[in-house]
Amino acid sequence: MGFKVYKKLNKKVPVMLAGWPGMGNVALGCIDYIRNGLKSELIAEMDTENLSLPDSILIEGGLLKMPPSPKNLFFCVEGPPVLIFEGEIQYPGETGMTVINNILEFASGCGVKRVITGAAFPKPMSHSEPPAVYGTANKRSLLEFLRGFDVEVMEGGQISGMNGLLLGYASRFDMEAICLLATIPMYAIGFPNPKASSTILGVLERMLDLTVDKKQIDISIRKMEENMEAIEKNITEIMPFLEKDEKGVELPPAKVPSHVMEKIEKLFQEAKIDKKKAYALKGELDRWNLYKLYEDRFLNLFREHQ
Repeated sequence: MGFKVYKKLNKKVPVMLAGWPGMGNVALGCIDYIRNGLKSELIAEMDTENLSLPDSILIEGGLLKMPPSPKNLFFCVEGPPVLIFEGEIQYPGETGMTVINNILEFASGCGVKRVITGAAFPKPMSHSEPPAVYGTANKRSLLEFLRGFDVEVMEGGQISGMNGLLLGYASRFDMEAICLLATIPMYAIGFPNPKASSTILGVLERMLDLTVDKKQIDISIRKMEENMEAIEKNITEIMPFLEKDEKGVELPPAKVPSHVMEKIEKLFQEAKIDKKKAYALKGELDRWNLYKLYEDRFLNLFREHQ
């Protein structure tokens, strides 16, 4: 695996923000808003062409064409200096470990001492409730640091996918690691949630002394609110076993654990790369009586390249 370096940094960058697609697109959405809202510059790209086999071939104008490799890009923000990594897909297994190690090696060479990622924390809640931010870290001293930004420490659970695993490997490179998790409705893990991304963004602005223009994210939030309202009105037709909260809003049952929702999202990501994973995904959806809710998204796995 190699790198295309477009610009060499002339000073050390102490913090890296990293994100991949995941539940609610919370992590990648937040980092996207930071990258687009500040003066950032593309400095390098990871070459992952030989890491995974495409699941289909494209046809354009009657001719066969290999699909482009997923992008894995590094950006830098000048002031304050922040390194940003964005990956288009999450790689499973040994491939994912290889990608993570290469990311951290590159970051170490840029002087990174602290890595921050984001994630979603699915809960039985309504979209109208403001998201809460939870946090975890690889050092106890960082937990007190998080509390100083009104972040509630996550006492237990797990963070699936590369947004979590990157942090576990950071210690091997003598880096501090933090994950910020914003709550989202359990029934909406398959939909972008800019409100959750914006909530994490607010914490990062204070933590890193950033100021990001939020006009675009506010527009996205208004659109999301309209869509979520329609979903909540119709969701009982799909999932008749839903319960009501004290406000009378229909919510998914708490009996579906958050780690199960995370596993389902991870399987959706893996099934994009390897269609064989769709069998495991279908089994998990059936086991928790969630297939009807995600039927369109599941079938889209097979429609995308038809």
